[in-house]
Amino acid sequence: MLQMLWHFLSSLFPRAGCQGSEEGNDNEVRGTPAAARGDQMASFLGKQDGRAEATEKRPTILLVVGPAEQFPKKIVQAGDKDLDGQLDFEEFVHYLQDHEKKLRLVFKSLDKKNDGRIDAQEIMQSLRDLGVKISEQQAEKILKSMDKNGTMTIDWNEWRDYHLLHPVENIPEIILYWKHSTIFDVGENLTVPDEFTVEERQTGMWWRHLVAGGGAGAVSRTCTAPLDRLKVLMQVHASRSNNMCIVGGFTQMIREGGAKSLWRGNGINVLKIAPESAIKFMAYEQIKRLVGSDQETLRIHERLVAGSLAGAIAQSSIYPMEVLKTRMALRKTGQYSGMLDCARKILAREGMTAFYKGYVPNMLGIIPYAGIDLAVYETLKNAWLQRYAVNSADPGVFVLLACGTMSSTCGQLASYPLALVRTRMQAQASIEGAPEVTMSSLFKQILRTEGAFGLYRGLAPNFMKVIPAVSISYVVYENLKITLGVQSW
Repeated sequence: MLQMLWHFLSSLFPRAGCQGSEEGNDNEVRGTPAAARGDQMASFLGKQDGRAEATEKRPTILLVVGPAEQFPKKIVQAGDKDLDGQLDFEEFVHYLQDHEKKLRLVFKSLDKKNDGRIDAQEIMQSLRDLGVKISEQQAEKILKSMDKNGTMTIDWNEWRDYHLLHPVENIPEIILYWKHSTIFDVGENLTVPDEFTVEERQTGMWWRHLVAGGGAGAVSRTCTAPLDRLKVLMQVHASRSNNMCIVGGFTQMIREGGAKSLWRGNGINVLKIAPESAIKFMAYEQIKRLVGSDQETLRIHERLVAGSLAGAIAQSSIYPMEVLKTRMALRKTGQYSGMLDCARKILAREGMTAFYKGYVPNMLGIIPYAGIDLAVYETLKNAWLQRYAVNSADPGVFVLLACGTMSSTCGQLASYPLALVRTRMQAQASIEGAPEVTMSSLFKQILRTEGAFGLYRGLAPNFMKVIPAVSISYVVYENLKITLGVQSW
């Protein structure tokens, strides 16, 4: 077994000087007798019983590839099938074989010309397809780090030798660390769904991410519900003649229904997270297949199209819950006994069409929100990756929070007028004597009576909740990941 493993390593690490001698005894490797080879392998594995522990740091035969203190821990985590914190010979062989298969798939996807070599233009094109723009000089720098023969191209052997002891390749690592819509919840589930790595799909970690994201969204929305209800009240009731401020709005809500009234509408807002997220994710996966991309990730414009269509399908499916949320947030004390009572009374008085009031501006708002949110997030992500991603694509907590906050804020700012018109149309029947209006006539009315500023009523409490919502959802998400046993590769 040891000899088979050594020959396997010899064929994979030519630059480590592990080939057998061209002449003489095949059991000699660079003058090292077979008995000594077992000692060398044991020095990598850390013990004479043929097992490696992630915590041990010893000089190894793999030092020619990278620092010993960095690679063994990652390799043990990637290859430890029985999760005992150790790596035996068999697990290590399986790791090498599995990892080589993945590397070959990545190599083929980068080899656009199918000539068995990767050049600078192919690297630039592949990263450009994923929304990561680099210069030709940066692409050549990447090539030089792997190019051993000075041809400024990379063949399979050079690619394999460089990456075999790196358990995480760059593209999946970016996907892994830069999740956006799964982590951050600001109350509007209109963002483009996140991608998942092959490992996350194969091991079932994707649904744990979604569950963690749903739980984080529930906690985040509950904590920021008073600001959300104040936003709805200001969108519907505030005007030039009724200038509702933040302090006055909170005072009015507490005086009318007590402190508990600050959370009106939050129950249905939390309940709709699960069906909306599930429908959007399933629709996104199906639309990806229709787009025809067989790659692990879509191009930016493909993601925008697929994400917007998936968002439209999800919103269409749960839109009656959106109307219920608005009506519950606007209700007076004693008006409804609960969500079901509210739904029954709306159906009896206004008919089924009432559950789809404001549907058109809501659908139109998906494109500017999702598009600008995605564009800003990808721009910030690419800027950070080009400048700071030296050894890892992990941006850290503060960078991720800052990017999520800025992209969500820009997306909301762009789609806010449509969101305000949608809310007013949803609330029509709850306002005494209010005439039924269309989207275009409501826009004209607001501009005529209140000016452009009227389209942004309630924007202040909406922006006030972004930073706490993003921060809370991130903290809860990370803790739920641990609870659910989500692993990162």
